[in-house]
Amino acid sequence: MSDEAPRRSGVDPKLLEILVCPATHGPLEYDAAAGELISRKAGLAYPIRDGIPIMLVSEARPLGGNS
Repeated sequence: MSDEAPRRSGVDPKLLEILVCPATHGPLEYDAAAGELISRKAGLAYPIRDGIPIMLVSEARPLGGNS
């Protein structure tokens, strides 16, 4: 039994398949460099802390810099 496989990519691919943006119910993209799940439709990035996606709109940061 190996402990390495699920931790290697940061987010389990099967989990990523079922997670959706809580604001739009749209798909999410995993950004490994930033450690975030990206919702292009909502323009939000949800953080991943200690391997756990924080799927709260109040914890997400807005994408882009044109405010």
